[in-house]
Amino acid sequence: MKGFVLILLLFVAGCAIGEFEVMKADVNQLKKDSYDIKKETSETKSAFKTELADIKEKSAKEDSLNAIRESMVSLRSEVSGISKDLQSLTGRFDENKYFIDKSLKDKSSEMDLLRAQITALETQVKEMQAKLSPKTDTDAAPKDKIDGKKEKKSETEEAKNPVKAYEAAYASFKNKKYKEAREKFDMFQKEFPKDKLAGNAQFCIAEAYYAEEDYAGAIVEYDALLEKYPKSEKAPAALLKQGYSFIEMGDKKAARGILEQLKEKYPKSKEALLAKKKLEELNKKSKK
Repeated sequence: MKGFVLILLLFVAGCAIGEFEVMKADVNQLKKDSYDIKKETSETKSAFKTELADIKEKSAKEDSLNAIRESMVSLRSEVSGISKDLQSLTGRFDENKYFIDKSLKDKSSEMDLLRAQITALETQVKEMQAKLSPKTDTDAAPKDKIDGKKEKKSETEEAKNPVKAYEAAYASFKNKKYKEAREKFDMFQKEFPKDKLAGNAQFCIAEAYYAEEDYAGAIVEYDALLEKYPKSEKAPAALLKQGYSFIEMGDKKAARGILEQLKEKYPKSKEALLAKKKLEELNKKSKK
């Protein structure tokens, strides 16, 4: 009996030892698994931190790039604004320069014209003084007085009808009686200052001087047309002949000013084309 109990205890003890070994092995395995999990967790945390740092770095770079982009957009906008302001200033400068140059050019032409008018007036005064000199033929005086009375009577009759008065003056002009034509046209203007032919009469007075090669007198009378009848159809022709008169007098500078003025004021007129050709001729001659 005792032997049996002893064997049973030994058997039980053996079984207990075996279970203990198994449990010990399980514990060791659990320890190993726990270690592996901790190690893996540690690596995962490290990797996460690295990834997070990369993300932050990328985010910082992106913010920097966005800031640079915004700065560039703002800079471009400022440059565009400055460019527009510069264009506006350039336009204003060119516009002011054009008006200043044009004003100076007009003033120069006016000064040249005034000088020529003064010269023409001086010439006319000298001619009148010469005519009023005491060397007048006394024998011819009575005859001149009689002829003058007849002419005056005839002019009075013609003065009743503006068309006849103008035709009579123009007939004298066509017959190259320029002085007589001037007197009749002058009378026509005094009698019919508002007639539609008054401007033409003034133009013919200037033309009479031009035909006699009295270019100074012609310039003064052409200018009188432009002053008294600025809307006359003869205005472009008056400017053109003024320019021609200055050329004949040797004042090419004044001539250029008048012809340029004609081109600007009446660009579509036939006189503007003639002025252009004359300016080209003057330029060619000045280059030789």
